[in-house]
Amino acid sequence: MPSTNSAREGERPTTAGKTHRETWLVKHPAEWRQVGIVGVYLGLLAAMFVEERCRNVLFLGAACYFSFLNTVVIHNHLHQGIFHSRRLNMLWRCVLSFGALYPASANIPSHNLVHHHFDDDGQPDWAAPEHVSFRWHLLNLLHFPNVAGPNTFDGVKRWGSLFGRGEFRRQYQMESVVAFGLTGALMLVDVWTTLFFIVIPQLWGARGILRINLIQHDGCDTTSEWNHSRNFVGRAFNWIMCNNGYHTIHHNRAGMHWSTLAEAHRREVVPRIDGSLDERSMVLYLLKTFLLRWNRPEKRDVAASEQAVVRAELAPRAVRRAEAEAVSA
Repeated sequence: MPSTNSAREGERPTTAGKTHRETWLVKHPAEWRQVGIVGVYLGLLAAMFVEERCRNVLFLGAACYFSFLNTVVIHNHLHQGIFHSRRLNMLWRCVLSFGALYPASANIPSHNLVHHHFDDDGQPDWAAPEHVSFRWHLLNLLHFPNVAGPNTFDGVKRWGSLFGRGEFRRQYQMESVVAFGLTGALMLVDVWTTLFFIVIPQLWGARGILRINLIQHDGCDTTSEWNHSRNFVGRAFNWIMCNNGYHTIHHNRAGMHWSTLAEAHRREVVPRIDGSLDERSMVLYLLKTFLLRWNRPEKRDVAASEQAVVRAELAPRAVRRAEAEAVSA
């Protein structure tokens, strides 16, 4: 007789030990939210391209916003593919790449392997906040993609050139062909419409996701186990951001599905981090940090709060990095 503790037929366990029903096409029912986000974004781009009445500030602003959300989906998808089919996951990367005008697979070396562990084999993280140092902190936020972007793609090129990375290079090239080829084809049809209503949203999302590295880590202690990241814990914000506001637990438990991060944040992170690293609103944080003040905030000893709490079991960062590389296609 099967154990009463096992999941019922048609269900499978989640990271949190709960069960959810096996879903058609996608691995987890929450993934339909991500598919919907990308669908809305591509629909906005298509509407602006084909319909002159849609070429206005409202549609453009919405497209820029959903472009940023498209890069959030890239982040989640490159950690855990959305679909059961590996081939469909690879095709989905191409779709996401067009939306961001960069190959989505760049996230594997730049984010999964380097940023998650805050160093590149002893060298600084390609997107470390310390790469910018203007006294006027708003300039750091504005300029950050101009530094982190070239660092990232130089690093990706070096990583991809290593022996045994042929499959990565082929996928990366396919995504590049789709992203730049389709955008170029649209330019041949209507160059100005493409530049203003396709390329501007594409670049907005790509540059925005780079800025998130500064927002989520500046002033934190990346050498600590729990106080290396800033979290944005507003409920509505995390619904549309697919829980990407819970950044500490994502760094430490990268294999955890994004739908379970809120509960894990409350259980593991809140007792171990400095209270200043939990922000209710990203908008208010941006206002008070970059617009309502001139200088960069002084660093505090945020890591002191984790010393008084029972240590949580975490594998060394080198082990976690090796595990992430092993599962990266």
